Amino acid sequence: MGVPEVESAVLFGSLTMVSWGVWIVLGNAASETMDPKTAAAVSYLVATVLAVGFVLWSGASLTITPRGGVLASLAGLFAGIGFVSMYVGLSRGSTTVVSTLGAMYFVVAAVIGMLALGEEVNVTRVAGLLFAGAAVVLVAR
Repeated sequence: MGVPEVESAVLFGSLTMVSWGVWIVLGNAASETMDPKTAAAVSYLVATVLAVGFVLWSGASLTITPRGGVLASLAGLFAGIGFVSMYVGLSRGSTTVVSTLGAMYFVVAAVIGMLALGEEVNVTRVAGLLFAGAAVVLVAR
């Protein structure tokens, strides 16, 4: 019997949260001991080796469709921009402020989802996004 989908989502979401939290703290430390752009490149290189290794180990299909290839490449472009800007930001500012603002990516995704992908806009979602914005203001002070 497999793991229920909701429990699996919570498990992997939690793993993502913890991993990215640790990544930011270690990235900050790395940015203090070397050029932050170089630290970002080293981190991304290790992440790339891990991702490719996981694909090969898991037996995932290596087929790349034209649309999927373009979308994955664009996703990688924006991930890379965010990755490098996180390291540069960490070298110039507070880990608390930079990581909190960076973690607000979900607001961007939610707004795109509601405006461009036709996801439901309701009072609860809008209130949640407003509370998230208020949280950033409070943490950044």
